[in-house]
Amino acid sequence: MVSVTSEASRSRSKKVCVIGAGPAGLVSARELRKEGHKVVVLEQNDDVGGQWLYQPNVEEEDPLGRSSGSINGELKVHSSIYSSLRLTSPREIMGYSDFPFLAKKGRDMRRFPGHKELWLYLKDFSETFGLREMIRFNVRVEFVGEKEEEDDVKKWIVRSREKLSGKVMEEIFDAVVVATGHYSHPRLPSIKGMDSWKRKQIHSHVYRVPDPFSNEVVVVVGNSMSGQDISMELVEVAKEVHLSAKTLDISSGLSKVISKHSNLLIHPQIESLEEDGRVIFVDGSWVVADTILYCTGYSYKFPFLESKGRIEVDDDRVGPLFEHTFPPCLSPSLSFVGIPRKLIGFPFFEAQAKWIAQVLSGKSSLPSPDQMLQSVADFYRSRDLAGVPKHNTHDIADFTYCDKYADYVGFPHLEEWRKLLCLSALNNSQENLETYRDSWDDHELLQEALQSSHFTNLNS
Repeated sequence: MVSVTSEASRSRSKKVCVIGAGPAGLVSARELRKEGHKVVVLEQNDDVGGQWLYQPNVEEEDPLGRSSGSINGELKVHSSIYSSLRLTSPREIMGYSDFPFLAKKGRDMRRFPGHKELWLYLKDFSETFGLREMIRFNVRVEFVGEKEEEDDVKKWIVRSREKLSGKVMEEIFDAVVVATGHYSHPRLPSIKGMDSWKRKQIHSHVYRVPDPFSNEVVVVVGNSMSGQDISMELVEVAKEVHLSAKTLDISSGLSKVISKHSNLLIHPQIESLEEDGRVIFVDGSWVVADTILYCTGYSYKFPFLESKGRIEVDDDRVGPLFEHTFPPCLSPSLSFVGIPRKLIGFPFFEAQAKWIAQVLSGKSSLPSPDQMLQSVADFYRSRDLAGVPKHNTHDIADFTYCDKYADYVGFPHLEEWRKLLCLSALNNSQENLETYRDSWDDHELLQEALQSSHFTNLNS
């Protein structure tokens, strides 16, 4: 009897390749192994962390992050984190369900710490759960494609290259989990005169410190959190900072900052760039700039993936993907973790990882491919009816969705305090852009969080 059971469990144990050792890849590796799968994680950098592994040297990268000249459409630099970056959410809400993001003596103990602290948390996570032994570092994935099917069993060919030796490996896996992140490949606007403008143009992907912009006139394009943060940092060293936004209907927090700095000005969108250095805005105003810094976000790209057209990225809609995770025609042997944006990331990635691990082992099952495709079509229709642009397909901004997703796998819903702390930080940043990370009024919520089982069951 025992041998039959072990035989059955062995047949449900899959050999799985996880691409990327950032927040999504690490928790995927843990959950897959916990479910009995054999896991290999391929990571292009020399340590864990993904986006949170700070890369100060960006000289080799194209200033606009255009990867067209590189092998396989890959960038040289993965991380887009700048030196002064601090979290925009409080640490209490960010941890995985069973591994709280605690303040540690001798480290950055602030509620909204700098990026290095989150990287150290991810290192702690990998040490605590023994994840490093599954990871091959300095290995870049160059090709993922289906193997000819035998006995109706789908398998995947994964070709990778060791960065240091140049050695190429080709391996066969039962399943591939793509966890490569989406904050590396710049999304650039299309502006008249952009290609012939001779002065400096860079994307925030390669922005690290403000010093090179000392005494310059800088136009920052994009009023995102990073656009605002970088503008506030540049205003201290640049001659002038001109922030170009889609709408002049800005938060009171940004208004307060602008009123404090005579050299920080807000403009509408750019009409054109002129060869004499002028940046002309749609309201007819103009400025002669030294540098244009694009804080215009990032695109989804999977240059290694050969899906024969069954998964496409169309204006940043990755699809079709059932619940942003499984491509109906290739599931469950191919899956994606970490595609959705605008949610509390780590617990969501954890729910995704658990679901994938259980579907691969046969503990959970998916609807039929046709049902999944119908679900995706219904979702697209609902987004279209709500007037959501295609490139915002994966922006969730909905706690109810996260809870509904968790139900697929019996994962606990987000705690109420987690949701409320998230919203309170968001509201505080809208009102007090310069100070929200160091001055807050959610003490009661914070106490409730720290007394919850997430923080008190540390030995369970």
